[in-house]
Amino acid sequence: MSDRFTTRRGFLEQSLLTAAAGMAGICALDSASADEPAAAGRRRGMANDKIHIAVIGINGRGNNHLDSYLAREDVEVIGLCDPDTMVTDRAIAKCVKKGKAAPPAYQDIRKLLELKGLDAVSIATPNHWHSLAGIWAMQAGKDVYVEKPVSHNVHEGRVLVDTARKHKRICQAGTQSRSHKACQDAMEYIHSGKIGKVSLSRGLCYKPRPSIGKSAGPLAIPQNIDYDLWLGPAPQKSAMRQRFHYDWHWFWDYGNGDLGNQGIHQMDIARWALNKNGLANSVFSVGGRFGYVDDGETPNTEISFFDYGDAHLIFEVRGLPTVGLKDVKIGNIVYGSEGYVVISDNYGSAAAFDNNNTLVQSFTGDGDHFDNFLSAMRSRKSSDLNGEIEKGHYSSALCHLGNISYRLGSQRAFGGDSQSYSKEEKDCMERMQVHLTTNGVDLGASKYALGPVLKIDSHKERFHDNAAANAYITREYRAPFVVPDKA
Repeated sequence: MSDRFTTRRGFLEQSLLTAAAGMAGICALDSASADEPAAAGRRRGMANDKIHIAVIGINGRGNNHLDSYLAREDVEVIGLCDPDTMVTDRAIAKCVKKGKAAPPAYQDIRKLLELKGLDAVSIATPNHWHSLAGIWAMQAGKDVYVEKPVSHNVHEGRVLVDTARKHKRICQAGTQSRSHKACQDAMEYIHSGKIGKVSLSRGLCYKPRPSIGKSAGPLAIPQNIDYDLWLGPAPQKSAMRQRFHYDWHWFWDYGNGDLGNQGIHQMDIARWALNKNGLANSVFSVGGRFGYVDDGETPNTEISFFDYGDAHLIFEVRGLPTVGLKDVKIGNIVYGSEGYVVISDNYGSAAAFDNNNTLVQSFTGDGDHFDNFLSAMRSRKSSDLNGEIEKGHYSSALCHLGNISYRLGSQRAFGGDSQSYSKEEKDCMERMQVHLTTNGVDLGASKYALGPVLKIDSHKERFHDNAAANAYITREYRAPFVVPDKA
């Protein structure tokens, strides 16, 4: 296994010619004293100080990270990291095209973290790497922006939070709605009692997810990918899918299904609306993978019911074509005794209605989550973060808890279970069946998973007296990619 500090020689020669001045700045950083911690050595209170950052995981969402930092004069991207060298080649080309220096590229996160002068990392890896990459970075004295979900399981999310506390690092969760003015104003409206007592917060992820196909055998890993580094904490297994990138979302070893992919955004908003800083009292989930047979393991249809005692949170995932609920497909609906609030999927608009469905107030306004992270780095105040890591942990954990109930579920015939449902739960189940029937699913020949009701100890972040469920709170890590038991 070899680390890539540069791309091909000819490309770098061109890069050096077009960005020599910037490269000189990187060389100066590399020559800094190894005894001087990056964060402590910078006078972040001064407006003209540059923050030196590296992006880890650059395919997909990571490109948005890179674009945001490259657009700023007060930030310099001094490192890139991805186990896929084709990905880092493209990223370096983007840096040069924008008139920036060609940063060194690494396949191994550990080597990147040795880069002198590095202040922070921005993590957009597959989910199973999120927490460990963040933990390693903060142990190395770096601040962290980590994409959602901030963890692959509940335990490592808590260790991530505790590591930020122990090492006094700035750590932002990538739930960018927290920085949008429309969402902030809508939450102030809800929390001030303008829609009365909130009884239900609903998250919707009705995002089309077609079949990923059925592979005839293991995928041949391209030579440009270091598969051992890509796997990291995950088990050593062949890739049983047709497309290497992105489709890992639908496999439990690496992803968390759409509940933990797109859904984590709406889960965070749903919990935010309830003003709950912790886990629910209980959860149960239902669902399945309907409409096609493919390699995917996670459900494309899933409903999770969370009980907070004085309010409920319901989350619905639909991957097959569907109509919306109150015209919402990806978004949130928050129900109060005097009305309700609808929040869109672009986070830049929301609307409040009374119980007669009359529009009462609109909320608009965008935000910049990366800017909020960089501002908090300069102030050295975690309280300045809109998406402080513990907020991201709680919302990510709810996704994991919902998936755990689903994975422990027993197969039931539609209409064949005798469980007693509340009015809202029954309504969700009935709408799910209509949705599946509309998509040509034969309910008489199909079964769904009915998960157990799991009681949650919110303080310990574990289940009450359920060994099978608690086994999913963490995982067996593959050495040396091990999340510690505690910070």
